[in-house]
Amino acid sequence: MGNTFGQLFRITTFGESHGGGLGVVIDGCPPTIDISEADIQRELDRRRPGQSKITTQRKEEDRCEILSGVFKGKSLGTPISILVRNKDARPDDYVDLAKKFRPSHADFTYEAKYGIRNWQGGGRASARETIGRVAAGAVARKVLGALYPKIDIVAYVAQIAEVTARIAKSKVKVRDVDANIVRCPDAVAAKKMISLIEKTREAGDSLGGVIECVIRNAPAGLGEPVFDKLEADLAKAMLSLPATKGFEIGSGFSATQMRGSEHNDAFEMRGGRVRTSTNYSGGIQGGISNGEEIYFRVAFKPTATIGREQKTVTKSHDETELAARGRHDPCVLPRAVPMVEAMAVLVLCDHALRHRAINRNP
Repeated sequence: MGNTFGQLFRITTFGESHGGGLGVVIDGCPPTIDISEADIQRELDRRRPGQSKITTQRKEEDRCEILSGVFKGKSLGTPISILVRNKDARPDDYVDLAKKFRPSHADFTYEAKYGIRNWQGGGRASARETIGRVAAGAVARKVLGALYPKIDIVAYVAQIAEVTARIAKSKVKVRDVDANIVRCPDAVAAKKMISLIEKTREAGDSLGGVIECVIRNAPAGLGEPVFDKLEADLAKAMLSLPATKGFEIGSGFSATQMRGSEHNDAFEMRGGRVRTSTNYSGGIQGGISNGEEIYFRVAFKPTATIGREQKTVTKSHDETELAARGRHDPCVLPRAVPMVEAMAVLVLCDHALRHRAINRNP
């Protein structure tokens, strides 16, 4: 239960942090889409651990293997299964956690729900689970590109702790995002962010922040009324990612400080089509895309594992202390950028296929 996402383009992820491997099964991918391991590997390389001095130093190549659903570089229309094998697992690092609950982790809640848990690195609750999401997102991006060649989805770090970047979201490109190890296209802010992360790691602590995502050239009409609104599915997708604590789209919470006369996006004719003069709606109205840029922000909490002793309790309800174990990011945001993009692509791809299924002229 709860391991499958999507309606027509459905993914089911599997695997644990320190098990044999992780991956995804994709069902609903249309046939004859060009898909290669290289397409998937590009995105996995952006997500993998050990890629810079400010990420976890776990050494994993995260090489993907397509096991089914693709023949001679083309999707077959049958389930696509993708596997990434764990190479640098160190389950012994987590022996103390067999009986202790880590603060702000899923240890206690998994124990409460299932009565059993994989305590080796958090098992299924580890951010390593997102390997399957990112791999599936790479496939979804190929499908979405075949349906809407001009669509462009870019995420980037907009804020870490008190350091906020100045970014022109309408112009930012992936190459700008990947130009530095913190994945912030504002070079000045990026330098401050990197310095802050390094200092915080040395102090045995961690940081949170905000990732912003912009979707350009999305067609009008994607999304469903009432329960499957496009922003509702985007919110669910983002808040299903590890360490997320908030989601806002368009004007978000700042809309509470505006009047309706200020916030309403007036319609106008521009370039031969209906446009809006402002975009406080964030490209979605009534749960359906209106053809403007879709943009949203996702808040990530500070990494729960820190290099300091913390108070906790054991399975037998004894109060104790817990020392830091394992290799963890002092700030999850640089590696979370491709995760946010992947989930956005999955939502858009699913809604694009749903839109074409019910419209004679999509």
